[in-house]
Amino acid sequence: MAVGMAAPRAPFASEPDRSRGRLCDESPSRTRSAFRRDCDRVIHSTAFRRLKHKTQVFVYHEGDHFRTRLTHTLEVAQIARALARQLGLDEDLTEALALAHDLGHPPFGHAGERALDLCLGPYGGFDHNAQTLRIVTLLERRYPDFDGLNLSWETLEGIVKHNGPLTDATGHAIGRYQCRGVPLGIVDFNRTYDLELWSFASLEAQVAAIADDIAYNTHDIDDGLRAGLFAVDDLKEMPLTAGIIANIRRRYPTLDHGRRGAELVRELISYLIMAVLSEASRRLAVAQPRSVDDVRRHSAPLLAFPTEAVEAETRIKAFLKQRMYRHPRVVRVMDQAETIVRDLFVRYRDDPAALPAEWLPEDGDNREFDAEKARRVGNFIAGMTDRFAINEHRRLFDSTPELR
Repeated sequence: MAVGMAAPRAPFASEPDRSRGRLCDESPSRTRSAFRRDCDRVIHSTAFRRLKHKTQVFVYHEGDHFRTRLTHTLEVAQIARALARQLGLDEDLTEALALAHDLGHPPFGHAGERALDLCLGPYGGFDHNAQTLRIVTLLERRYPDFDGLNLSWETLEGIVKHNGPLTDATGHAIGRYQCRGVPLGIVDFNRTYDLELWSFASLEAQVAAIADDIAYNTHDIDDGLRAGLFAVDDLKEMPLTAGIIANIRRRYPTLDHGRRGAELVRELISYLIMAVLSEASRRLAVAQPRSVDDVRRHSAPLLAFPTEAVEAETRIKAFLKQRMYRHPRVVRVMDQAETIVRDLFVRYRDDPAALPAEWLPEDGDNREFDAEKARRVGNFIAGMTDRFAINEHRRLFDSTPELR
């Protein structure tokens, strides 16, 4: 099959007509598949609209052309659909998972997440995947018959497990959750609606996860170039990007810096997509899954970067960490952002009357009341945009960092 043409429907693709259903039964849509319905519900959610004013790396007032959580999410969805089309997967489920994957991020990117995790440490901490699940199952209030979005089992599974199983077969936390345990929000929901935390997710979910990696690295390079944190030629220290830059110079010897950077990002995305498809072809040929359940039960992910691409991606991440995420300009702003989040949490915790009425916790036992109050405060802050968080800080405090 030529690249660019859609592959035939794969036997291991998720089938909307065979969905395991929804927590609250609903009549099927007359015009949309179960997974298309999920995708549309995510797009129309309040949490999705808020991504427009949530930080990726640069806060909203630093420039109109830097990525936000929303533009990043749309780019992830584009890459994910391209991969799903080549692999013969369900594009609607893939898109739903790509569009939902960042709904749980708080304001100010990873700085906001670090601050909330510290504040909520005594109550289980903060995890953006668990927060995404909480949003789509509880916090969205748009429908008369249920809280949340009442998404299909397959979409909820992909939201929770797109990075792999959370537990082993005995229920013990593994991977990133081995030390701290599976977040309470996921554990509590799983008691009600078993998402089989011990298994891998569908290939559609694995596609969304790896598309996030591709978009995150390549577009952070684009933003770093635009911000002047580094130049195209600085990327020559990595073999992969050095080769791409040399090839661009051969083909376009007089190209200006802006176009040269854009071409580098495009070619890097293409390289990573082709690397993923090549490795997927190899792994699928060995595993020969005949159904989506074969994918779930397999002993390893069936979608991954090949070894040489893993090494290249690791080098890119290290470069961005040093030259972008730890750049004094970025660190200064993110430190200020963490201060805003911590200040807001303490103020709302100590003075619940500062919260909107609908977020006030109900009275209860002291310990349970404290935990419920902290979780409500965390949910309220996590839903804020950068701009709203700054304005709330100005309302409640005499001095607010400028984040510049």
